Amino acid sequence: MSLPPGFLDELRTRISLTQVVGRKVTWDTRKSNQAKGDMWAPCPFHQEKTASFHVDDRKGFYHCFGCNAGGDAFKFVQETENVSFMEAVRMLAQDAGMPMPERDPRAQEKADHLGELAKVTEAAVGWFRLQLKTAGGGAARDYLSGRGLDQAALDRFEIGYAPAGQNAAFQALIEKGFAADQVIAADIARQPEDGRAPYDAFRDRIIFPIRDARGRCIGFGGRAMAAEAQAKYLNSRETDLFDKGRALYNHGPAREAAGKGQPLIVAEGYMDVIALARAGFEATVAPLGTAITEDQLRLLWRMADEPVIALDGDTAGLRAAMRLVDLALPMLEAGKSLRFALMPDGMDPDDLLRAKGPDAMRGLIAAAQPMVNLLWQRETEGKIFDSPERRAALDKTLRTAIGRIQDPSLKRHYSEAINELRWQLFKGQRRSQTRGGFRPKADIAPVAATRASALAAGSLGDADLRSALILATLCQFPALIDQFEADLDRLVPHDADQARLARHLLQTEIRDADHLSAELDTANLRQTLENLLSLGHVRIAPFLRADGDAGQAARCLLEEFAKLAARRGIDHELTEALEDLETTEEDAHLSWRLNHAVRTRHRADHPTPPETADQGEDRAALSAHLRSLIDGRAWEKKKR
Repeated sequence: MSLPPGFLDELRTRISLTQVVGRKVTWDTRKSNQAKGDMWAPCPFHQEKTASFHVDDRKGFYHCFGCNAGGDAFKFVQETENVSFMEAVRMLAQDAGMPMPERDPRAQEKADHLGELAKVTEAAVGWFRLQLKTAGGGAARDYLSGRGLDQAALDRFEIGYAPAGQNAAFQALIEKGFAADQVIAADIARQPEDGRAPYDAFRDRIIFPIRDARGRCIGFGGRAMAAEAQAKYLNSRETDLFDKGRALYNHGPAREAAGKGQPLIVAEGYMDVIALARAGFEATVAPLGTAITEDQLRLLWRMADEPVIALDGDTAGLRAAMRLVDLALPMLEAGKSLRFALMPDGMDPDDLLRAKGPDAMRGLIAAAQPMVNLLWQRETEGKIFDSPERRAALDKTLRTAIGRIQDPSLKRHYSEAINELRWQLFKGQRRSQTRGGFRPKADIAPVAATRASALAAGSLGDADLRSALILATLCQFPALIDQFEADLDRLVPHDADQARLARHLLQTEIRDADHLSAELDTANLRQTLENLLSLGHVRIAPFLRADGDAGQAARCLLEEFAKLAARRGIDHELTEALEDLETTEEDAHLSWRLNHAVRTRHRADHPTPPETADQGEDRAALSAHLRSLIDGRAWEKKKR
């Protein structure tokens, strides 16, 4: 069976040789460097104890220095599974999620057709380069010289010029012996629908040849010389040879440089790639005039685990970065991500190199932000979260975005990173709002000084006991998670195991108790749940028995979350009062605030029936509680 042209190349971009070989060997972790795709193991083809079997994941080849076995992924599957080449292709295609093509008796004919088109594009490369040296290419030469490109750069990137004539390139290639339909099929010239003579696809433009990973010229990019041109940059149209969504400018040289350890950089355009490569950043590529596609992203990850996206520091560049975040989220996996190096406002990489040199670019690449930061920036920049509704909307948006990540472990780590950023943001807002305006009570945890005070110390155990009952109930009735999601998100258990379980419940999409139980086993959280269920006050909860009532469980959660919310507000009130001790001289007002907070907290810990609420307050206990606070001088602890 003949395979269609490009099928094997596409399959190679979708599979990882390390993953294929990893099913048959045990990697030597001391000798291997997974980040660079440089892996070593004992050879699966002969008996040995040392790791002499080497896999170069980026180049897609393996070699054993003991028995000299070597080849690519197809050869490895053939040898280890004892199958034919086509069966090895079929097995790898299934792993990669690629359907095998139908039997095509015309496959060789198609391959020959593409070979002929490649001959046309190669001839066009030579002709365009010659035109740059003519008198007609003078303005183009001056422009390129003004951009800092010398003859060596022009030769290295095969830059040419398309004259302004109507069909000069078409006529030149016809004279070289190519058929008119071939020149049109390669998109060097275009045929009007009304039957008029073909015209050149590129006119009065600087020409950048686009080559695939194998080095074939598959198309062209052209920069207009005329300021009034309709499009500043123009690419070849889609042809049998050229699919711009599956190609990258400077692909082959960048792949080689990345394989030698250089960081893979993704710039926006041809001139950025050329400027970066000439400055020493040779592992640089660019998409072809459009946003990065899924196929291009897979190509990038075949070259490097964490490509650095270096986009222009303007609104359009930032918008492109955000689109890429949305594209990448469902495709992320452990070890495969993106980092973002946003240029200074109004500058592209070429501008930065000219103004500040390669060291400035190296600094930006070294400081490139992880993708989670871009996601956070998009949802929070320029926004104010001064109400529970706005915060809940932010939480929902972020959870939806993170929910698109397929890898459970990666999804969990993203949630942890977002929770940390969320805590930092809201902590800063709370500080700025302490002296006036909005003062959120129920959503603020006590500061460190208050947590260490004698007053708070007596309540920490109680808070964790309430958290234990809440988490155990949600594990038994996961269908209630959606109803109490916002409350669960604000739950901050002091116990590390409880905190891990709470995060897991926020991230899971399972709403069936049996399936959740199995998932907790996988996440190593089963023992945590067993520990919670063994606590006395949890064990006696009637709804946690086998025939427990979901309605009763929901009422319990409402009550427990309400108590914890009230306690957070009370602790915040005490914190503010303690801080005011340093600044206020209104002792009567301060005394009232402390008494009010202590009384409220006492009532939260010792609720009384409504009919005795006015008379049932234990004033002796309140007095003792306040005295312990004053004697302990808790407000001084934050100065130490």
